[in-house]
Amino acid sequence: MVVQEIGYDDDAEEELREVIEATTGQDLVDEDYDDVADVVLLWFREDDGDLTDALVDAIGLLDEDGQIVLLTPKPGRDGYIEPSEIGEAAKTAGLAQTKNLNAGKDWTGSRLLTPKAARKK
Repeated sequence: MVVQEIGYDDDAEEELREVIEATTGQDLVDEDYDDVADVVLLWFREDDGDLTDALVDAIGLLDEDGQIVLLTPKPGRDGYIEPSEIGEAAKTAGLAQTKNLNAGKDWTGSRLLTPKAARKK
């Protein structure tokens, strides 16, 4: 399983990264990876630009059955993004939000998939 990490910075949750690597048995690949990924781990903060654009770009990095895990700061943390903004950006990008995940002390994860009707089987 290939997990591509986008938007990594020194505020990222290192324990989460270590758990992912231990679970997959693979190192995370970075933004320069030149093949498709099974999962895109997208660290995103309020000041990182346009969330919809970032999600659309992430879709292009995925294998056809891949998923995006959008990681955003929890409420009260620098860079927090309102859930309504995440939902709107996901919908605009053509993604369905399936569930939220606790991604550590400072981060929340949102699992995003392309709708089943749009998926190639």
